[in-house]
Amino acid sequence: MRPDKDVYFFNIAKIVASRSTCLHRQVGAVLVINNQIIATGYNGSPTGDPHCLDTGCSKPEHATRFEDCKAVHAEVNAIIQAARHGTSIEGATLYCTHAPCVICQRILKNAMITDIKFLENYA
Repeated sequence: MRPDKDVYFFNIAKIVASRSTCLHRQVGAVLVINNQIIATGYNGSPTGDPHCLDTGCSKPEHATRFEDCKAVHAEVNAIIQAARHGTSIEGATLYCTHAPCVICQRILKNAMITDIKFLENYA
């Protein structure tokens, strides 16, 4: 049976999440306009930095602040990927494996992403 568009894009988001280098949570994001994938992103260390998979987590055990983690969130990485390629994301739909955190929600709003769909709540 052919999956509907939401299932299709969520399945891709899950595959994108499998590239994550985070030891705590693998998150994948897919930006879509007119049923076309514009960009993808997963959470992990900034470009050029060692991956947590290789060095261990830099976040202190019981830390609760976002800045305690060096990872870039999947949603932000998808926006960065689109920007690096000069692709407009205004009016895009975000398919994400997890609900965006408060900071990512603000970024998505300012990026003019009009619809946010996710599979799991953010802990």
